[in-house]
Amino acid sequence: MMIDALVPGATLVATVGAGLMAGLFFAFSVAVMPALGRLQPAVGARTMQAVNSAILNPVFGVVFGGTTVLCVLLAVAAPFSVESGTTSIVVGAVLYVVGSFVVTVALNVPLNNRLAAVDPDGAAGARVWSEYLVRWTAWNHVRTVMCTASTAALALAV
Repeated sequence: MMIDALVPGATLVATVGAGLMAGLFFAFSVAVMPALGRLQPAVGARTMQAVNSAILNPVFGVVFGGTTVLCVLLAVAAPFSVESGTTSIVVGAVLYVVGSFVVTVALNVPLNNRLAAVDPDGAAGARVWSEYLVRWTAWNHVRTVMCTASTAALALAV
């Protein structure tokens, strides 16, 4: 059956993608955001605005978006496969879609948009940056944990 031929390879690729995203989120949680938080508010906010602009590139898009699409397909197709590890595949795929894609789109991106709309040098910029640091970083921790758990679940199936 075609699904049985595609699931193992797709699971491996999704595992790598989820791992890359977990690593990216982890780096922001443990190094980037703490470093930006130590800077003057206008400098931290301006730097994060630049990071948010720079990350919107084809390589990030392929890994972030491609892994999302692959995980959606795996969550739907894996239960119809005779391959072992179906439960791990579905759990890993759902963890990735919710933890990476949904949290990013529903929570982190609106915060990014709010930060992008403010002048970092003004009083509003300092206030937005202060709130951003706390809320964005908290949701990034969620993304880190969920993508790491996704990677582990998918790896169990590989």
